[in-house]
Parts: sequence; structure tokens; C-alpha cells
Amino acid sequence: MAICPRCGEANPDRAKFCLNCGSPLPADVAVRREVRKTVTVLFADVTGSTSLGERLDPESLRRVMGRYFDLMRAIVERHGGTVEKFIGDAVMAVWGAPVAQEDDAERAVRAGLDLVEAVAALGDEVGAPELALRAGVATGEAAVTLGAEGQGMVAGDLVNTASRVQSAAAPGTVVVTDATRRATEAAIAYEDAGTHDLKGKAEPMHLSRAVRVMSLRGGELRSSGLEAPFVGRDREFRLLKELLHASIEDRKAHLLSVTGVGGIGKSRLSWEFFKYIDGVADDLFWHRGRCIAYGEGVTYWALAEMVRMRALIAEEEDPEVAARKLHDVVGDVVADEEDRRFVEPKLAHLLGLGELASPSREELFAGWRLFFEAMTDRWPVIMVFEDLQWADESLLDFIEHLLEWSRARPIFVLALARPELLERRPTWGANRHGSTSLSLEPLADDAMRELLRGMVPGVPDELVERIRERAEGIPLYAVETARMLLDRGHLVREGDRFLPTGPVEELAVPETLQALIAARIDGLEPDERAIVQDASVLGKTFTVTAIAAVSGRPAHDVEPLLAALVRKEVFALQMDARSPERGQYGFLQSLMQKVAYDTLSKRDRRSRHLAAADHLERSWSGDDDEIVEVVASHLLEAFRLAPDEPDAGAIRDRARAMLARAG
Repeated sequence: MAICPRCGEANPDRAKFCLNCGSPLPADVAVRREVRKTVTVLFADVTGSTSLGERLDPESLRRVMGRYFDLMRAIVERHGGTVEKFIGDAVMAVWGAPVAQEDDAERAVRAGLDLVEAVAALGDEVGAPELALRAGVATGEAAVTLGAEGQGMVAGDLVNTASRVQSAAAPGTVVVTDATRRATEAAIAYEDAGTHDLKGKAEPMHLSRAVRVMSLRGGELRSSGLEAPFVGRDREFRLLKELLHASIEDRKAHLLSVTGVGGIGKSRLSWEFFKYIDGVADDLFWHRGRCIAYGEGVTYWALAEMVRMRALIAEEEDPEVAARKLHDVVGDVVADEEDRRFVEPKLAHLLGLGELASPSREELFAGWRLFFEAMTDRWPVIMVFEDLQWADESLLDFIEHLLEWSRARPIFVLALARPELLERRPTWGANRHGSTSLSLEPLADDAMRELLRGMVPGVPDELVERIRERAEGIPLYAVETARMLLDRGHLVREGDRFLPTGPVEELAVPETLQALIAARIDGLEPDERAIVQDASVLGKTFTVTAIAAVSGRPAHDVEPLLAALVRKEVFALQMDARSPERGQYGFLQSLMQKVAYDTLSKRDRRSRHLAAADHLERSWSGDDDEIVEVVASHLLEAFRLAPDEPDAGAIRDRARAMLARAG
């Protein structure tokens, strides 16, 4: 049927004049046709905008709300939806019309979660923390008018249901119907939101609150075990998404370099990014490569992983089959025949499928770069380099070459590394056009509590606090400690809760963390590693003179090593003028101190405890009563480590005298 542009009346498809008002119907008028389809409708409304309007003048309010509407439309469209209409400061969006996808409901819920986050960020930015969004999502059959533009595409009870579901949501949450939950629970984590009497509905309706995205679309790659919630990184994740979309929209290359100590959450950030990319409607070329710290021929391992991934070449693929796959993918990606002849041998050399006679690095770089540039003629490119602290200098050079030469291409590079990378290359990610550096800090206490309670709900607060204090803001430490308690039977699952089987006397260091921290210590320079082990005997904090005494090195030799370990985020320097420890060094994580201490032999521990006791006795003025306790503890530990040594009796007597004085 054809709709009259003057009166809106429906007319037969071939009518030349409107049967209602007689106006001529344009020849190119959109043909509308009503069908019944299963669609998903999202209703979202802002709370706190009234109080914001009372504080802002009309022009400022209009600018803020303009940004809000732009955000809403952009996020809905990124997730493949269509904005049906804006009603005041509420938005209605539709998935499944006019074209349906099998994951429409999941895209709608993902969009709702992103909308909630975006509005909260906007509120913080404009000084209106009360600004929040609540969303309702409903899936079902509706009348869809094909060919409609703007309002009026979807009609029926489903639209009213989505609006009512939204009114039952608390600010800052996304609530869905049972039909939506069933269609999406393979990929989305939910909490029961109870049963609600909704206006206009004859029967009470059960609702669920969407918590977070758990996997790729359709539940692919969902963890079969416990997964901690993604908390405390909202700003960092938002920056990551904003930089990606800016790179795509501006068609410019960009590097985001993310650094942080092991276990701080770099890999988790990458996993959340992967899930986000999988959920957006834009077509993108995704590549991921991990740098490795061992083996031969690993200079460009991460880059080779990306090329093998694009060509579907397995690591142990037969060379002839691999070469054939490489030839096919180059033919598919690179349009120009001359460019293909230039690029393919360079990629074959990278994968070990062919050798070039004395290839220059410039030619290799150019060939590899052209391969990724050619992809951007079709879709934007994402390259994720993990563990870049182990990358060879040549790989770092190539990444910088790519960013420099491909500045006008939508290539987004995410580089994840530990602080050691900046020790090797201090200028990495800095003072370069199109680059951003981000350092991940330990999570705040509230975020750590939320992480633990989300992972193992029901655990007593006392145990949560003990794990939190032990982890010191490193999420992996908390996660692995909770898993250790489960593995060893200290926690058992009862329904949706985890309960202790008895008192947990001591929190041991999980084997996974032992290996992680020990590997990090082993990766230090020999002199740095020795200083870390020496410091572990002194406790959580120590002075330069104390570490010099224990290590047997002059203070002027120790200070550069301490400075290097501060840069590598092993130690921290206390600079708070209000602290009695101002000017002292200390371990950033007490677990690092414990593992470093455990790597010392008993003989080495004993000699260092004695050296520490001797130093403290020499420097003790007699006015500080606390020092005598510390001296006693070092002597007592030295005695316990070797009670049969010839000098053990003398050490025992010294310890006894110090303990008596301390008493």
C-alpha cells in the first residue's frame, strides 16, 4: 500500500491519487506492507533529568540532552538496532525489524547495558551523578510496517509491555522479560528481579535483571567454571571503546598501550573488549597475538599468529597446505596483482614457509604493512598484542612503523604489557601522534568486595575481608585465592551460595600465584632479583641503609636498583609526608614478598636475618623500644632455621636477651 504524504491515508499500491484527499501520490512513494514478526523492543528512560534541568540554564540543558540523544542513537546503531522514536528523554529502539538476525534479543540487552554505562558516565562528566538510565527489554510478536521510516514501524502489545517493564527497573539497571532471558541467557548473566504487577497487564510478570555479558554471541567461549564479574574498570573500558570508534569513524590508526603488573586485569580487559566487538553490528577484522618469552625464532611470533589466524593456518599445518592457504588469503585481501606479488613472499618469510635472499627489514615491514592496510579497504582492522613486555625490539619497531605509515587507515592497535616494557623502551606509546597510554592501578576496596561477592556469593564478610587484604587490589590474586578455597574443600556450593565448611585458619598462596609471581621474580635482572630476595627478609617496608646492610652492597650501588624496581612496580617509594615511613621503600604486594622469601634457601635466609639484626643493633639509639622487638624476631628466626649450627647457642642467647628487653 502507498501512504499519502499529505493526509497519511493508506492507498492501493498502484493508486495515482489519494482516495481520501485527492492529492497526487508521488511515483517514488515508499511502499508499506504490514507483517507480523518476532522482534525485540527496548525502552529506556533517564532519571534525574528534572533536577538537572532545575540547575542548568536552558541552553546548557539543551547541549547536555543533545549529547544524550546522540549517545543513545550511536549505541543502539552500533549494536544493530533502530531508534524508533524519542519520547521526551526516553528512547524506544527495535531489533529484528525490518531485517531479523538470530541474535537480535542479545544485541538489544548488550545495548541496554552499554546505554546504562554511557549515561552514568555522562552524568559524572556534567556534574550530575544522579543522572541514570533504566531500561526494559521485551521479545515477542509485533506488527511491523515494512517501508516505514521513523516512527510507526512497530506496533502492538509488545511495545506497551517493554514500556511497562522499563518502569519496573531501578535506575542504572536493565530488566528483561522471561522470553528475552530465554533467548539470551547463554551469553548474558542475570539475577532474579521478582514478579511485578505491571499497569495494563492482567497477570503479574516475572522479570530478570541483566548483570553482565559472559561470552561471545550465542554463548560461544563461555567459561564453564567460575568467572568473577568485571568491576572497577568502567572508565578504562569506556576509553577503550571510545578510542576504537574514533579510529573507525575518523579512519585513522591509533595505539592504546595498557600497562600494569601481572594479575592487574590486562587480559580481562582484552576479553571484555573481544566480547564487545563480537556484539556490535560493524564488521571488523579482529587479530590477536601473544608474545612469548622463550624459544627460537620468536622475534615476530605475535604478528605471525595474526597472519596464521587470518589465513586459518594451524601451527603444525603441512607446509604445502599452509602455503596454499596463504596464497588464497592474500588473493582475497590484496586487490592489486602487483601488490600481491610483493606481499605474499614477505608473509611466507614471516611464517617460515619460504626464505627470501637477504631481505631488508624495510621490505619485510612494507610487505606486512600492506597486507593489513589492504584489509581496511573492506573493514577496519583491530590488532591486539598481549605480553608485549617480552616482544623483541624488532616487533616494537614494526608496530611503530605500521602506525606511522598507516596513519590514514582505520587500524586500532591494543598493546598489553607489564611495566618492564617501559623500562626497556621509555618512549613507548608516548609523544606519538595517534597514541594513548593507560596504566592499570589496583582495584579499590569496594570493587574488590564486589568482585568476590559476585564470584562466590554467600561467603562470610570476614573471609571476604581477609582475601581482599591479602590481594591488595590485584584481582587475579583474589580470584585465585577463592578458587583455591573451593578446590581444597574450604568452600562448598549450596544452590547459588558458597559456604565455608569450617574455619579457614590460614590463607595459603595458591600454586597458580606462586608460579606467576616466581616467574616474574625470575624475569628480573640478576642484581634486581637479589635485591628483591634481600628485601623480603626485612619485611613489607625497609630503608636504603637496611637493604644495603643485608645485601652487602654500598648504598650508592643499591639505590639505582631500587629505582629500577620502582619503575617495574615491584617496589613503591613512600612519599606521604604524614607517614612515619616517608622515604622508605616497600613491596607493592605482600604476596611478592612472601614468594621472594620462599625462594631463598634456609642458609641464605639465616645469613640475611643475622645481617638485618646486626644492622638494627648498630643503628639502634636505645630510645626506640620497637626496634628491639624487630631485632629479636630476626635473631629468633635465624635460630629456628638452623638450631644445630655451632653458633646457634649464642644466637639463642642474644634472642632471649632481646625478647626480655622487649617484654
